[in-house]
Amino acid sequence: IIVETSEAAGAVGPYSQAVLINNTLYISGTMGIDPDTNQIVPGGVQPETRQALENIEAILKSVGGTLSNVVKCTVLMTDLEKFSSMNDIYKTFFTSEEPARAAYQVVKLPKGAQVEIEAIAVLGEIEDYEMF
Repeated sequence: IIVETSEAAGAVGPYSQAVLINNTLYISGTMGIDPDTNQIVPGGVQPETRQALENIEAILKSVGGTLSNVVKCTVLMTDLEKFSSMNDIYKTFFTSEEPARAAYQVVKLPKGAQVEIEAIAVLGEIEDYEMF
């Protein structure tokens, strides 16, 4: 199922905001684009990170999910020297049961963005269990 919501910034190319297969939601790379203006939010890494995660939240909400359903994020940044600034915002969205994550520096992102975040979520109840 192709997932699209006007509550999050639209795709900036020929791709979907997200794709739902069974109970797994694959959320495309999302930048700090304000869905009302279709522009990158001003102010740099922290406002962009906040808006990107708010966009991801809106996509999740459109299919009945929340950030607690996220199991993996990938963060792309144009300058890893600003990693801690991104992390300061990121950790306010994932306050417990943080998902797995990778972060990479890239040369350039679309629209002059400094941060892009993609996510994979599993919808429905996720059970914790102890190994061994």
